[in-house]
Amino acid sequence: MKVALNKWLTVLICCLLSMPVWSQVATTEDSSATTDKAHNEWLKQRFSKQHQALIPIVAVADIFFSCNKARKVDPKSYELRELITLMDKNVLAEKLANCLGEDTMQSDTALNFGLFGCFHQQLAHLPKAEREQKMTLVKQAVSSLSHDERKKSFTQCVTEQSIHYLK
Repeated sequence: MKVALNKWLTVLICCLLSMPVWSQVATTEDSSATTDKAHNEWLKQRFSKQHQALIPIVAVADIFFSCNKARKVDPKSYELRELITLMDKNVLAEKLANCLGEDTMQSDTALNFGLFGCFHQQLAHLPKAEREQKMTLVKQAVSSLSHDERKKSFTQCVTEQSIHYLK
């Protein structure tokens, strides 16, 4: 069962995150930022394997977080940090599959859940009213984007979110 879930998780990530991970990390073209560039390059090399391993977990956690919030399949209300740092990745994959039900991992529904989960974390520091207002804007923006644009946004968001968990 665990082998099947690991394979499923690998296929999921390959489908969702087909873009090179580090291409999304911003670098400064300014010649005065040479030191920053060198430091960023060092960080990329030093933590690349950890980052690559964390990205699929973060992506699955984001999708499950929003899916469970909307569909209430699991009776517990999880925090993203808990899903990413504490939950076994195979258990997380099972929970996600259960939550998505008939929806596939490549579906617009799964992608939207992922975006909402990722933005939820980015806006978590805001007061509740402001966070809800911004999430409304996020939902409007997401509905106007193409599948490819949403996929690219999710990739960027998960990449940045994964870097946060490396700190």
